[in-house]
Amino acid sequence: MTESKAREEICRFGRSLFERGLTPGSSGNISLRLDDGGWLVTPTNASLGFLDPGRISRLDRTGRLLSGDPPTKEVPLHGALYESRTGSRAVVHLHSTHAVALSMLPDIDPRAVLPPMTPYYLMRAGQTVLLPYYRPGDPAVAEAIRGLAGRYSSVLLANHGPVVAGDSLEAAVFATEELEETAKLYLLLRGLNPRHLSPGQVADLVSVFKLSLPAAEAHHHE
Repeated sequence: MTESKAREEICRFGRSLFERGLTPGSSGNISLRLDDGGWLVTPTNASLGFLDPGRISRLDRTGRLLSGDPPTKEVPLHGALYESRTGSRAVVHLHSTHAVALSMLPDIDPRAVLPPMTPYYLMRAGQTVLLPYYRPGDPAVAEAIRGLAGRYSSVLLANHGPVVAGDSLEAAVFATEELEETAKLYLLLRGLNPRHLSPGQVADLVSVFKLSLPAAEAHHHE
């Protein structure tokens, strides 16, 4: 993908996310890693609904700004995911309502914030780990992500929102959307004793689609 095409893709997906109410105001940010190891990232205080492709921040592989507007203060967050998941090409961070609500509940498993509710949640997002609250832009969140050692592509920041890596921008966006919709389902069904996928059904998905589910693996080894 050319850099100009990559810039257009960031704007197109950003506008789609914004117009559907998945990240309000100037919240949320998107990055895309380029072939030279540098990356494009949405600027600070920019609404994802009104991005200008020519003003998107262009960073080198060390995170230094080469051109465009100053980047989002969440650069350390994106950089830590690229560093720990070397196959990732894009990262999406939103303040989507239902995922943020989920992050504030007291009784969720931080190793797998959602149960296996739908096949597409597991196929696109895998499992989602919860990190404790950090001030937005705090470099310590990057250390927390590095501490996950690349096991999770889908991370939920407490009282803040999801950050999801993918092997393409489309994959990262779709996984983030799947996380948000599954969080919405979870909140709709709380207290109603819903039927989740059985261990056998989860094992079938893992086998057929070659999924990596870190929390399930951790439970298995305990």
